Amino acid sequence: MDAMPPLVLPVDLRDAERRDPMDFYVPDDVTDPVPAILVVHGGPLPAEVRPRPRDWPVFRSYGSLLAARGAMGATVDHGLYSPADCPAAAADIAAAVETLRTDPRVDADRVALWFFSGGGLLSAPWLREPPSWLRCVALTYPLLAPREGWPVDASFRPVEAVAGAGDLPIVLTRAGLEKPDVAAGVEQFVTAAAKARLQIIDVPLGRHGFDYLDDDDDSRAAITRALDLVLAEVG
Repeated sequence: MDAMPPLVLPVDLRDAERRDPMDFYVPDDVTDPVPAILVVHGGPLPAEVRPRPRDWPVFRSYGSLLAARGAMGATVDHGLYSPADCPAAAADIAAAVETLRTDPRVDADRVALWFFSGGGLLSAPWLREPPSWLRCVALTYPLLAPREGWPVDASFRPVEAVAGAGDLPIVLTRAGLEKPDVAAGVEQFVTAAAKARLQIIDVPLGRHGFDYLDDDDDSRAAITRALDLVLAEVG
């Protein structure tokens, strides 16, 4: 795979603490348990792709930015290798969440999940029945409805699941130049989330992947705003 470009927001990359299949980005001088955010990459992405997303500069950057602001950032190498793999990938996410919450450096009652791109489908179980410790779900240029012809299990349809979100804060960053079918799913989600605690960040001239493709002030502002909102929700 070609080298991935860096995040357009400047960041001092940190070395990750690798505990397969996860990477932990640990804040400096942790004495008391800190909030944690699990960053969930997109897909489907074939299993043989190298480097894996957690080694891409964009996700290393999000982990580093979260740690720099006092939260435990984490990424996970999940198995969304094909549209039919949502159940297996969801199991990987659930296991990663459990590992994250049981880490003694983490406050198990202050956790957020941040889904990107095709990983947005994996947000459905957490939106449908959010646990009490889940403080926020963030969605960045997400796929929120299966693409035409994809054999996706009915459990992984965020447009339908969001009705169960209740008071769960949801931070949605949408790209103005999104692919039409992805944009349609996002708009369906916004409509379905009319009663949810939904906060929307718009990037009018942003593409899918604006955070590493569109090196401009609007992209940097959107990344910063999303970080601010997610970190505010986990306290």
